[in-house]
Amino acid sequence: MCPRGGGWIDGSGASLLTEARLVCHVLLVETDASGLVLVDSGLGLEDLRDPRGRLGGAFTAIARPRRDPSATAYRRIEALGLDPGDVRHVVLTHMDLDHAGALADFPDATVHLTRAEHAAAMHPPTFAEKNRYRAVQWAHGPRFETYEPDGEAWLGFAAVRALVGLPPEILMIPLDGHSRGHAAVVVRDGDRWLVHAGDAYFHAGEMDPAAPTCTGGLRLFQRLAAIDPIRMRRNKERLRELARDHAGEVEVFSAHDPGELARMQARRAG
Repeated sequence: MCPRGGGWIDGSGASLLTEARLVCHVLLVETDASGLVLVDSGLGLEDLRDPRGRLGGAFTAIARPRRDPSATAYRRIEALGLDPGDVRHVVLTHMDLDHAGALADFPDATVHLTRAEHAAAMHPPTFAEKNRYRAVQWAHGPRFETYEPDGEAWLGFAAVRALVGLPPEILMIPLDGHSRGHAAVVVRDGDRWLVHAGDAYFHAGEMDPAAPTCTGGLRLFQRLAAIDPIRMRRNKERLRELARDHAGEVEVFSAHDPGELARMQARRAG
C-alpha cells in the first residue's frame, strides 16, 4: 500500500508529498497433516482487479494499494513452487478488508477467527465498522470456525489452543482493541514462537521496550480506527513485555511494517 505522507507515515524521512510504503504481512505455514496454512490473507487477486468495487473508494484513494498480482499470497505461493489449492486453512487476526481480501483466492479453505470478530463482520454494529468489513470478500461462502478463549494460557495470555483441523503448534491469543475480536496468531517454528500480532501495533518502534515510538501518521490512524484505544494501548504494553522477557524464544511482528517483513524474508532466504 502506498499512501501519500512519506516519512510522517513510514518513518523514512521522505516528504509528505511522496508515497509511504506499508505492507500486508502474510505468513505461510507448511504442516504435515493440515496442508498449507495462511495467517491472514492480505489483498487478493479480485481486490486488485476491481479495487473500488471490492475495497471501496475511500480505502482505495487513501491507501493506494499497488495493483501488482505477483505480490498477492496466491502468486507468492505459486512462486515458491507450491499449489495454492493446498491451502486448507486461513487463520485471521481479524476481518478488516486488507486482511481478509484474499479469502476468495482460497475458496476451499476453512477460515478461523474469534467469535467476536466474526459477529462484528457479519453484522457490523456501527457505521465505521460497515466500512472496514467488506462482505463481497467472503461472498463465496467459506466455512468459518469461530472461537472463544479456553484451555491453558500461553505465556500469560489467554489462548485458543484447539483450532479445528490444525496442529497444536498454531494457536490464537485474543487482543481485542483495534477491532472487537482482534487476535494475534502464534506459530511454533523450530525452537521459537512467531507471534503475528496483526494490527495490535503498526510500527516496529512501538515494540522498543526502552523508548517505544511511532510515526505521527500511524499513531493518528490507530487512534481513529481502534474500537477500544485503551485496550489497544494495554495490548502493546503486554506485547513489549513478551518480546523483552522472552527474547530469543519469541519473535513478535505486525501486519504492516515493511521493515519487519524485510528482516524476516532475509533471514528465511539465508
